Amino acid sequence: MQLLAVTALLALAVASAAALISTFEGPRFVTRAAIATTRAAITSGKASSQVHGATPAAVGEFATTWLSAHPDPGLDIRGQADILVDVRSRQILWEREPHVPRAPASLAKLVTAMVVADLAPMDRDVAVTGQTDTDAAKLIEPASTVMGLSAGEVLTVRELLYGLFLRSGNDAAETLGAGIVSRHRFIDLMNQKAADLHMKDSHFTTPVGLDDPAMRTTPYDLALAAYGIATSYPELLTISGAASITIPQSPTHKEFTLVNYNRMVIPGNQYTYQGATGMKTAFTDDAGPCMVATAARGGRQLIAVVMHSDNFFADATTLFDYGFSKPAREPAS
Repeated sequence: MQLLAVTALLALAVASAAALISTFEGPRFVTRAAIATTRAAITSGKASSQVHGATPAAVGEFATTWLSAHPDPGLDIRGQADILVDVRSRQILWEREPHVPRAPASLAKLVTAMVVADLAPMDRDVAVTGQTDTDAAKLIEPASTVMGLSAGEVLTVRELLYGLFLRSGNDAAETLGAGIVSRHRFIDLMNQKAADLHMKDSHFTTPVGLDDPAMRTTPYDLALAAYGIATSYPELLTISGAASITIPQSPTHKEFTLVNYNRMVIPGNQYTYQGATGMKTAFTDDAGPCMVATAARGGRQLIAVVMHSDNFFADATTLFDYGFSKPAREPAS
């Protein structure tokens, strides 16, 4: 009886301590505990249906005080819906229809990548199946962009993320979306991640971003996703900014040579941008050509989102040149 009483008292003390910590740290504590639980569940083969992804610190909404105080510069931007954000100050420097819902195309993969990074270490092995390989992706959409995966191959999370970012691989996205937790659970986590990032006008139905009337986002929300990656997922930003990579052949997969569709990070072409750091291009019939781009100069970092543009590289360049021509601002309160 004495042993039972001591055990009960210890359990009560632990519960009280957890409650006290959660009082001070709020949802961030819950989120960290949830991700730890997810990884433990995945390791043990029991993925929880109650786990939420990690929330990057200090995301919040962007400020418009700088934008309100400056006249429209009359930029020649072809994109139908766009936004330019200063990362450090969280100030919007330029915008056009930032809150109108649009098809996300493969920009949905920014959220896919964050959920993957929340769930698994970069060196975890993931198997390609007949439901997630290149043939499966082409069967769903013949024009799919792919990494070139074959059923039975096994790659690391990091290698698949290179395929997701550089080649916008639908096969890589589906392999990641179904290879760590169930695909249904993964999509739930994508929408939880969007909620955690305050992406209030976004909803995702696949890890890929193919057109679906139920899937939507906005330039503003995509800037929040890019902000999350730029401030809380440095390895994802680094992967997205690679000009190219060769993944050597291994006992579990063939060699892959991947060149980034984002020409702003590739040296020596007409769209090379000094200071470009990464992110992603996208296209579907409903979305049109789209891009999220990041660049850094002089200790500042900018995010540009360009949607449905006939030249998103030129638009992003114009936005970055404008943003970097303006003085840095203090963080928004």
